[in-house]
Amino acid sequence: MDSALQCLPGFREFAPEDCAKRNYLFATWREVARRYGFVEWEGPVLEPTDLFRKKSGQEVVGQLFHFVDRGEREVALRPELTPSLARLAAMRERHYRKPLKWFELGPCYRYEKPQKGRGREFYQYNVDLLGEAGPEADAELIALAIDVLRELGFGPEDFQVRLSDRDAWVRFAAARGVEEKKVSEFLQIIDKLERERPEVTQEKLVALGIEPTEVEAFLQTPPEENSALSSIVADLEARGLGDFAVIDRSIVRGLAYYTGTVFELFDRKHGLRAIAGGGRYDHLIEMLSDGKSQIPAVGLGMGDMVLQEFIEAVPAARKKREAWLQVERPIEVQVLLADPAQRSAALSLLQTLRNAGLGADLCFGSPKLGKQFQAAEAAGAKFGVLIGSEYPSLQVKNLRDRSQIDTTSDHLLATLTDLLLKSPD
Repeated sequence: MDSALQCLPGFREFAPEDCAKRNYLFATWREVARRYGFVEWEGPVLEPTDLFRKKSGQEVVGQLFHFVDRGEREVALRPELTPSLARLAAMRERHYRKPLKWFELGPCYRYEKPQKGRGREFYQYNVDLLGEAGPEADAELIALAIDVLRELGFGPEDFQVRLSDRDAWVRFAAARGVEEKKVSEFLQIIDKLERERPEVTQEKLVALGIEPTEVEAFLQTPPEENSALSSIVADLEARGLGDFAVIDRSIVRGLAYYTGTVFELFDRKHGLRAIAGGGRYDHLIEMLSDGKSQIPAVGLGMGDMVLQEFIEAVPAARKKREAWLQVERPIEVQVLLADPAQRSAALSLLQTLRNAGLGADLCFGSPKLGKQFQAAEAAGAKFGVLIGSEYPSLQVKNLRDRSQIDTTSDHLLATLTDLLLKSPD
């Protein structure tokens, strides 16, 4: 195929069935956010490149789709939403009562090598709780993440939340004489413990003056009983969600703006990359507002690509999605024209059904009745309205069990409303 007719590497196109699966995620994300009292916001897809430089440094530019626009501004497609949220919160915080419970879902872009579960364009669910410094906020956000996966059909046998305290590692490094400017380098080493060869990790630690055995010992050290991690675990246990969470000090998250508790969600059986992750970023809003706004915050990010892979890998989750897709089909009623001479009457009834809020359709032209039934089945319609030479008398056919009811055009809407209310799905 001509390369000009193909998607660019790392980008996707969505056929109707793929859009439906994506919409299933969107509906679930929005519904769980609603239950928790989060409200939706949105930011621009295109941002000044300096917004990301200020947050992450010059090295982040290599991971961005960035360019100079016609106004001679250096701009970038957003790789994430946290900096945009921090800016908006700093500008508008006085307009809202705290804590702010906000969520967003939309496309993000990263110029990196496409790989399983990660592309250059992806949809991300971002949930943030701003203005609350206590561990209760962290637990609330982690509980929401757990409930998203539960709502998608996953259980504690399928995934696990791994919690850690990034600041504990910062204190660990400081106690061993690691220079402040090299602490970020040290955290990157810890972040890659499971992905890097042990001998490479040891070499990097020794170069920083840290004994690998000390790191191993610290990984096994339980947190203090009064620590934020212990409070979060107790909170989750009180909600009945304790089986999903475990403290794992190897989780530190790669982004430099995290300041305390961090967490990631992993599947237990299928070797996928992290399904979701997040943590506390208490100083980012202050930094981006040049000290004008000091708002503690904790956030969560969950991408669509790895989550769709997870659904495909777990039969219970896949079955739940298929059930939703069947119910959410757009067409409820198919108008079936047995007598082409009654087409005007059929169009009038079709519009009446649509005006009443029902999903309804009618085949173009004058195909044979058998093909009209096939079209109804393909569309997932529950009922067919058969219009023949006896009009205004007509028949309503249940396309699932093949039963039928005689009615008239004047009573059609009431008949269908009653049948749809009694329909099991």
